Amino acid sequence: MKKLFYSAFAYMVIGVLSGFFYREFTKGKDFTGFTQLSVVHTHLLTLGFMVLLIVLVLEKVFALSRSRLFSWFFWTYNAGLVLTAAMMVVHGILQVNGATEVSAAIPGIAGLGHILLSAGMVLLFLALRTRLFASAVKHDGATSAALAG
Repeated sequence: MKKLFYSAFAYMVIGVLSGFFYREFTKGKDFTGFTQLSVVHTHLLTLGFMVLLIVLVLEKVFALSRSRLFSWFFWTYNAGLVLTAAMMVVHGILQVNGATEVSAAIPGIAGLGHILLSAGMVLLFLALRTRLFASAVKHDGATSAALAG
């Protein structure tokens, strides 16, 4: 549970700092167009901070970490988010610095990050399913015993 809490907190801090970086970097370069930097903070705050806070609540209610899939979710999802955000920052800096074309590796690596994010979400739902059904069986048995007694 602490791992989720501190990860959510880290994404909140990094998300806020990335918004600050976007504002100051574009202002310092006198840049007024669109750049990937403008959406990095939104991605980090939403996919990092908010999603992990929701998972923290799910952990508290359903003990998600008892599922063997939870650790796979956690590391896959975070690797995908870090990879995606890092490539957005690299691409955004290049855009602000005037690059009109970027290496195909940048969107390719960002795409890999998105794939990892998606795989992480699937793993989260699989872990949640195992815990929901495990909880439902326990509650059903206790309910049946209470009704019978």
